[in-house]
Amino acid sequence: MKTVQGHILTVNSGSSSIKFALYQARNKLDKLFSGTLDGIGSENMMITTTLLKDSIAIPSIHHDQAVSFLIEWLEKQEGFGELVAIGHRIVHGMNYSEPEMITPELLNKLKEISAYDPEHLPDEIKLIELLSKSYPSVPQIACFDTAFHTTMPAVAQLIAIPRRYQCIGIKRYGFHGLSYTYLMKELEHLSNRRIAKGKVILAHLGNGASLVAVKNGKSVDTSMGFTPTSGLPMSTRTGDLDPGVAAYLIQHEKLSPHKFNQLINNDSGLLGISETSSNIRELLKIRKTDTRAAEAVALFCYQTKKFIGAYAAVLGGLDTLVFSGGIGENAPEVREDICSDLHFLGIELDKNKNKKNDLIISKDSSPVTVYVIPTNEELMMARLVSQVMKHTVK
Repeated sequence: MKTVQGHILTVNSGSSSIKFALYQARNKLDKLFSGTLDGIGSENMMITTTLLKDSIAIPSIHHDQAVSFLIEWLEKQEGFGELVAIGHRIVHGMNYSEPEMITPELLNKLKEISAYDPEHLPDEIKLIELLSKSYPSVPQIACFDTAFHTTMPAVAQLIAIPRRYQCIGIKRYGFHGLSYTYLMKELEHLSNRRIAKGKVILAHLGNGASLVAVKNGKSVDTSMGFTPTSGLPMSTRTGDLDPGVAAYLIQHEKLSPHKFNQLINNDSGLLGISETSSNIRELLKIRKTDTRAAEAVALFCYQTKKFIGAYAAVLGGLDTLVFSGGIGENAPEVREDICSDLHFLGIELDKNKNKKNDLIISKDSSPVTVYVIPTNEELMMARLVSQVMKHTVK
């Protein structure tokens, strides 16, 4: 007879994918497995997990059916056991500074602001509702990506439009907070508390990309603002955009709000500039023979460099720079391009260490220590869920 063990399930829902991971709720939160249900609603729907050698193709189904499929698949896995909690990555969390138990009241608040982030919130809300039907007695906890940035000073949150719009929540929030929380914990573990409390810039560079300036362990400014579309140019997102461009396109190209949202979130960034690919690894391979690919990579590195310089100014200096995310962790060429000509800030890379993706890629003599630290948003969610459960379970 199998021993029933409590598990924490973490889920991260997007419009066409659901990422998931299962953790042992006790002791050290050991991960049992993780995976992705990708291509939801398309003919190329696949499930990829650490339990399988290869991805498995699935007949095209819509989002509701995909959740049912995932639940059925999970419950068939050996050792799935009893769920004690489900953690959700909620991209837009208003002013919540801590994870919250999901209640009908909280769900209603998220529905009220779903227009803030139409790329993420509606699907996250839908997943919460579907899982609550399948597991009505299992607590669900919201882990907010914006929480890390609630410490930003008021001046860093302001948007220069009429003040009356602040009353309806129009301000700079910042995102990638789960990643940044994890990276700060890792930095403290790898170095010491003094370094983590210093002047730190964290660069989460992936399909979505942002930077944050951290002082005394707290966020003081970040590149993403009201939505995750702002800041750096990303795989398919514009990054910062002159509002006059928006006005022109809406007026002269007759773009509806839906089509404009599609343009800035799905058709722009590296994909829009290169007209070839949203994947920077593919662009790096062809940039020597394709001018558009070269310009896309150059723009990404140039804008990242600018933010590092700006945030060094915000911090009044720089002690530590951390690269993370799919690009930040695995693209030495990108890190080298970003850090070139930043010697005046004290950033000096060791080419061999950088090429090998070492933990520390700066020279021993470099005044600024440059790290490459893999992020782990799923584990951070599991930790936050565990903390909430310890405080609520008597």
